[in-house]
Amino acid sequence: MHEIQTLGVGTELQRFFAAARLRASDYGPHYVALWDSLEQASSGGKRVRPALVLAAFTGLGGTDLTLATPVAVSFELLHTAFVIHDDVIDHDLDRRGVANIAGQFTERALAHGAGHQAGAWAVTAAILAGDLALSEAHRALAMLPVDLEMRGRLLDLLDRAVFVSAAGELADVTNTASKHPLTVTQVLSTLEQKTAVYSFEAPLQAGAILAGASAASIDALGAFGRLIGVAFQLTDDILGVFGDPAKTGKSVLTDLREGKQTTLIAHAGTTPGWAEIAPFIGKADLTEADAEAVRGMLRSCGALQAADELATDHCTRAVAALDPAAVPTPLRELLITLAGTAVNRSR
Repeated sequence: MHEIQTLGVGTELQRFFAAARLRASDYGPHYVALWDSLEQASSGGKRVRPALVLAAFTGLGGTDLTLATPVAVSFELLHTAFVIHDDVIDHDLDRRGVANIAGQFTERALAHGAGHQAGAWAVTAAILAGDLALSEAHRALAMLPVDLEMRGRLLDLLDRAVFVSAAGELADVTNTASKHPLTVTQVLSTLEQKTAVYSFEAPLQAGAILAGASAASIDALGAFGRLIGVAFQLTDDILGVFGDPAKTGKSVLTDLREGKQTTLIAHAGTTPGWAEIAPFIGKADLTEADAEAVRGMLRSCGALQAADELATDHCTRAVAALDPAAVPTPLRELLITLAGTAVNRSR
């Protein structure tokens, strides 16, 4: 999916960062290093969001990629900003085994003899980098050479994506303070807010709007995006406990240690097995042996099966939302393939 016409996105991003780096040179080497780090943070990903923008645009009759590419870039930079800020929230210094912006500026502080300020360097650099990416995401749409109404519709989509994602991110953190497991409905709501809207719903709808698609097409893609986004995140949460760290690049201890409220925990909380599981959830010094025991209990109480079935159900409903009268066959087939990979993956 991410290979669809995203070459232009990479080229556009390279141009943007080259120009920004040149501007940054007037403000000292640390600022240039910040832009270097930001460019690294925006590269190497799957580029799912730009691919969705472009797939919807071309699939619904759009032809002018000079218009669609900046919109695709906007959603990639939005994702970059959220990932950077998410790492700050989680106090992470690396992503998939490689130093992130905070990690790089921790190393930079040490190299410049400012070890006692390494934490401040890390947080400051990451927050600023995320802000810069978020600013450019908005600017890319604001400068688009389209009529005022269309620009407004696209900016409204981006605004909603930021607004709802912020609510989801806050809920994801504050939910861990709950003394009792959340309901499955509450967890699903947070997943939709934090990930589904900005990663799937908004990019698809942005491409459709830019192509001049009908309201029915835009609505169908929005429904598909919300549902498949939740399915994707449900699978992510399962992999966060049951995945292979060598493939996911993510520890299978972190979510359990943090007491992250996932559908696994929500379902387990409704079963007799919860009393045995509960002491391990949110245990900061959880060991691998503890985690293996928890995995066994989550299987035996039916939590893993329930989460798997929920992901599959969302996938099925997402495909059903793709009304053939509103979504052309080539685009529909592409999105059905995406739906399958959303739940059948190891990373």
